[in-house]
Amino acid sequence: MNAPRWHALILGVILAAYWSRVIRMVLKQRRRTGRDANFVPPEPLGRAIRIVWYPVVVAWVAHPVINAYKRRAPVPLEPLVRQDLIAAIGLFIAIAALAGSWICWKRMGKSWRMGIDPSESTQLIVTGPYAYVRHPIYALSSLLMIASVLALPSPLMLLLAVIHLTFLQWEARREERHLLAVSGDQYAAYCARVGRFLPRRFSSQARGATENTEDTEEDK
Repeated sequence: MNAPRWHALILGVILAAYWSRVIRMVLKQRRRTGRDANFVPPEPLGRAIRIVWYPVVVAWVAHPVINAYKRRAPVPLEPLVRQDLIAAIGLFIAIAALAGSWICWKRMGKSWRMGIDPSESTQLIVTGPYAYVRHPIYALSSLLMIASVLALPSPLMLLLAVIHLTFLQWEARREERHLLAVSGDQYAAYCARVGRFLPRRFSSQARGATENTEDTEEDK
């Protein structure tokens, strides 16, 4: 067997670590509450989206591992695949995205969900990474996908990236509409203050406003 292409194999390990953590959180929620954190959302559109989205995720994880042991890349892409510096940058970004996601998952705690349940209301998290970005997990997942393309710029990875990034954008906006309906003015004020995927500001004033929001929630 040929020696594996190191960047593809390492990328596969990083992606497996990311998504195995997601699965463990789903199972933990099921044991604790009897519900699967909306892994299969109760609303029809969310279920329909995942008919396509979940196979994309499986292919995203499997493709680097399989590709690591292929004899060579497709000829048009071989010059890109052989750029070890670009691959190393992609892997560094992927590791950073995994670490950041872990922090966000910890911050979400019991409020972590994978989709929308119209009948459910969870605590609005506005501290930590959520003080600067409304969807830090989605932002980091987008970054992880971009890093995957850098580490393994294959036609399949590019196609998976287009689908995954499109669904993340769509899902973020759907969740915002749901949260506006549930939390009203409180969430509207949060949206006005905090960017969707990129921070609007890092000032202490922004942190102070977030802390005041949290204190108001606790007083209720």
